[in-house]
Parts: sequence; C-alpha cells; structure tokens
Amino acid sequence: MRGLIRTLYSPCALLTMPVEEFVAGWISGAVGLALGHPVDTVKVRLQTQSGYRGILDCVIKTYCNETVLGFFKGMSFPLLSVALVNSVMFGAYSNALLYLSATHHHEHRANSPSYAHVLTAGSFSGLMQAVVLAPVDLIKVRLQNQTHSYGLRSPVGGPGAQYRGPVHCGACIFREEGVLGLFRGTWALVLRDTPTMPVYFLTYVSLCRAVTEPGREPGPMTVFIAGGCAGTVSWALATPMDVIKARLQMDGVKGLSYHGVLDCIRISVRHEGPWVFLKGLALNSIRAFPVNAVTFLSYENILKLIR
Repeated sequence: MRGLIRTLYSPCALLTMPVEEFVAGWISGAVGLALGHPVDTVKVRLQTQSGYRGILDCVIKTYCNETVLGFFKGMSFPLLSVALVNSVMFGAYSNALLYLSATHHHEHRANSPSYAHVLTAGSFSGLMQAVVLAPVDLIKVRLQNQTHSYGLRSPVGGPGAQYRGPVHCGACIFREEGVLGLFRGTWALVLRDTPTMPVYFLTYVSLCRAVTEPGREPGPMTVFIAGGCAGTVSWALATPMDVIKARLQMDGVKGLSYHGVLDCIRISVRHEGPWVFLKGLALNSIRAFPVNAVTFLSYENILKLIR
C-alpha cells in the first residue's frame, strides 16, 4: 500500500493518469447525492440525537418544523464537493488497478484484474476518499443536525440557527477549533471507509462477472443491480463506525465530549447498549441500493460517452 501511494502521488504518475474516471465519478457522485440526501439527513439525526422515537417520528418532526427543505440541509456544499470526493473514489480505484494490473478501465473485460487487486485498489480508494471527505462530511453533518432554518430564530424566542450555511459553518469551525477541527472524526472515517470500500468494489465486480459472459460488457440492468447490492452490503458493514463518526463530528456541540474513537465507542455502549451500532442501519440500506445503483449506472455510461 505504501508503494502504491508513493507511486500514484509522484509527479510523473499524476501527469499520466487517465482523467475520464475522475470526470465520470464527479458527475455520477452528484446524481447519487441528490437522490439520497433526504434519507441521509434522517439517518444522521437518528444517530446523533435522542429526541426521536424512530424513523417516522424523525420524518414527521423534520417536515413539521422545517418543511421539506429540512431534508436537504447541508446539500448545497456536498453537491459540489462530494461529487469531487466521488471522483477521487473512482479515480483512485481505477488508477490503482492500472498501477497493479497495468490495464485501463476499458480493458478490464478482456483482461480482468484479480480479486486481490480489486481489494487492494478498493482499500486505497477508501483511504483517499476518507481524507478528502473529512471536512466536507463534517460540515454536512453539522448542518443536518441543525433543526432551525438558516437565519431564523426559534418560535419561543431562543437562539436560532447556529450556522447560516456551509461556508459560515466551515468558517466557524475553523475560527473556534482551528484547521484540525475541520478534520474532526477523520480516524473514524478512515476506519469506516478503508475496510468497506474493498467490499464495495469486490461485490460489484464479482456480481458483474457472475452474470456476464467473459469478454462482454455487463448490461445496464446488471450494472444497476450489482451497484445497488454493492452499496447495500458495504453500508451494512459501515454502519457501526458510521455512528461513531457522526458522534465524533458532533463532539462538543450537543454537550458530550469524547477522547477519541475508543472513548466514543465505550461511552455509547455504556449509555445505549450494543444496539447503538445499528442506528441508521435500515435507512443506510434503504438509501444505499438506489443511490449506488444509479451512481454505478451513471459512471459506466458516462465513461462510454466521454471515450
């Protein structure tokens, strides 16, 4: 892995990397985000707030207090930046496979990379995605947990929204916590993505290969189903650390303070039991299939168009 990182980040490698995967990843990431953000907002609130009795209660309270716009809080910034993160994910994966197996994406059908290469490239992709995603995800989670509309005061005359938008949120975090504050929860994000992204890509590749004749391109329905299954499986595995990540990102905002990943795990289990790690599992699974099915279908078709 260290040799892979060193090689891919050398100046010569950066100049010779194919850029199609980054472009396709950017566009498909924006499409997937727009589709799944409302469900993601409900999931984040359930993981970090204790005032809801379940999914339906959270949906009703969010709609009644904030209208339908409440489900799209924190989306404007990620719509641009998460698309970039998605391009890093697909670009890092494809270029890692290029480094490991010396085959481009369009050559994978004729010269399929080994599953070991898929797993290694997936781990590298997850690591790169986590590092780039950390500040973006932090701002998204902070805004999603804000139950007042931007700039409005609460009905009882209390303080209104803490953040007026994504830029203001990032500026506040930087002013109050410094540069490191923007990377709060990064270790949990790395522990979530580095082991689950290999499963993500391995599930997609193995399902496509299982139902496609050797040397042929998988059909749109195959890509759609394989992508959806890959998202569901990987998010089911990622949910426990996703809970810890979200709580670390809200550290201090809700009055709780954690001294790292292990301390957050210990306190969460002590207060809520081991079932705390399954918070948001149903919503992650519901969101993961259509979002990742559309993401992979968009990614594969965009690659065909721009080549």
